[in-house]
Amino acid sequence: MVMDAKPDSHRTTGGAPSARPPKSRINWSWLGVVPFFAFAIMFLILPSLSIFVRSFEGPEGQFTLDNIFAIFHGRDFINAYRTSLTISLITAVSGGIFGFLLAYSVILGGLPSVARSFLLTFSGVASNFAGVPLAFAFVATIGNAGLVTRIIENILNVDIHARGFTIYSIWGLSIVYMYFQFPLMVLIMAPALDGLRREWREACENLGGTELHYWRYVALPILMPTLLGTMILLFGNAFGAYATAYAFSGSFINLITIVIGAQIQGDVLYNPGLGNALALGMIVIMSLSMVGYLTLQRRAARWLR
Repeated sequence: MVMDAKPDSHRTTGGAPSARPPKSRINWSWLGVVPFFAFAIMFLILPSLSIFVRSFEGPEGQFTLDNIFAIFHGRDFINAYRTSLTISLITAVSGGIFGFLLAYSVILGGLPSVARSFLLTFSGVASNFAGVPLAFAFVATIGNAGLVTRIIENILNVDIHARGFTIYSIWGLSIVYMYFQFPLMVLIMAPALDGLRREWREACENLGGTELHYWRYVALPILMPTLLGTMILLFGNAFGAYATAYAFSGSFINLITIVIGAQIQGDVLYNPGLGNALALGMIVIMSLSMVGYLTLQRRAARWLR
């Protein structure tokens, strides 16, 4: 007696296994990103919401707009934003240019593999060397009584402070920031330069193009989104720096991060609502920077796939 067997749902009519297995009802792959979203919610989204809410709180917890108005009418606050933006632009542009040239030398300059490994390793270490140790290192090296300063004064008989030069200024702090800015540029630009395909250069040469034509019409247009996007990242990195600037100059340089710290934790200038309002302004500027960075990175990804 022959019984008709039911066709297997996992097989086709020809007996071959189906190309698409049945979908599972639960997608367990989301478990891998749960810690990331939990971290982002607890340490990024919730603090940002707290800053936004407390920006409109007065000394007694009442709703007020005085904190927002004080940002635009306080000369010290405007100068603090201007100083922070100036230092961020200086270090972003300078770090971007010198970092790009150094990355070009490392990746395409024909350096030995030992030198390439050393520079990339140094860039990885220097890009994360900041805060109090970095500030102390520069003060001990080129401060008013630093080692290099004493050598220049005693051996070369040159008083670098005779014409008013001091490292505790905008340009001095920019030099300190450059220590971790251009190594970060090297780390980001190195993969982009390494991703330039040899076929693009060969196609340019076959069409009669020179080295200048290749960089002007092929390489730089491809690298420009990554280059500009990384400069925006450097801008945000310098704009939000606090520990290095505070340990280096204290309150000598009027930075917005130092002003916020004085408003929230200070004994004299204690106004948490105003401090949160100033921090809200920083969040707006940083958000605009990140939007520009992500937009340029998306354009760069089209060429480097």
